[in-house]
Amino acid sequence: MLFITEDQVKENLPMDQAVRLMRETFEQLRSGTAQNQPRRRMFLSTGTVLHSMAGAWGKYLGTKVYATNPRHGAAYFFFLLFDAETARPLAQFDANYLGQIRTGAASGYATDILAKKDAKTLAIIGAGFQARTQLDAMREVRELGDIRVWSRNEKNRYSFAVETGTRAVATAEEAVRGADIVVTATWSKDPVIEADWISPGTHVNAMGSNQAQRREIPTELVARADLIACDSIDVAKIEAGDLILAPVDWSDPRIVDLARVDKRPAGEPITIFKSCGLGVEDVAAAAYVYERLC
Repeated sequence: MLFITEDQVKENLPMDQAVRLMRETFEQLRSGTAQNQPRRRMFLSTGTVLHSMAGAWGKYLGTKVYATNPRHGAAYFFFLLFDAETARPLAQFDANYLGQIRTGAASGYATDILAKKDAKTLAIIGAGFQARTQLDAMREVRELGDIRVWSRNEKNRYSFAVETGTRAVATAEEAVRGADIVVTATWSKDPVIEADWISPGTHVNAMGSNQAQRREIPTELVARADLIACDSIDVAKIEAGDLILAPVDWSDPRIVDLARVDKRPAGEPITIFKSCGLGVEDVAAAAYVYERLC
């Protein structure tokens, strides 16, 4: 069994390939040839949480396991890849970056479908490690001009801007107003943008929350949206605080699985991609790296 490091994942999984893999993954979810198992969590009295999620894709299946404790800033990610036919273990990954890049790539795939083809302006709310691959993915699928970044931490947003060649701004509103694409990549439990900042025709990637008690986008924006694509509605019903706290009617035809979406709605729609993160995305990304190293 191979032991694959963070550096090996970074060296062998470029963003263009990660976006392609997410496209293939959602196509396979649509056809029923890939499977996803929703995240499961075990909560301890210490504040530590054990998380696990799994999926099957092509010749492979696998599971990601990680533990977190917000009071200690701890998060440790590992991924195990198996042969789907024989159940033979193939590889163990250090998986922090694996999760980071596949999350960005999933937003990239959704944006490629749902954002205007001539989208030029990007707003990023948040300046942490997830924001970096979100930015990489947006640059992969659109020719962007003005990229505006805001986070609550002034030092972080200016450092992020310098390191990524983007523009730090003083407020979230300044970042979002007039943007063609908006990304929320924060740890916030309350909305970080307001609905009236979003213009018709804007695409929003809401990816920071995967807990039922947290949300980054307000009820009013959920109500205004013409299409809300979830990476998985089954997962969203458990984890998507952005929708659960709205609350939404899950039978609303505006709410769909991303796997069922193949084009942007007509006119000037407001579209939202609600990303919670899927185990099958990890399998696809890990399988690619594994095959590159074999």
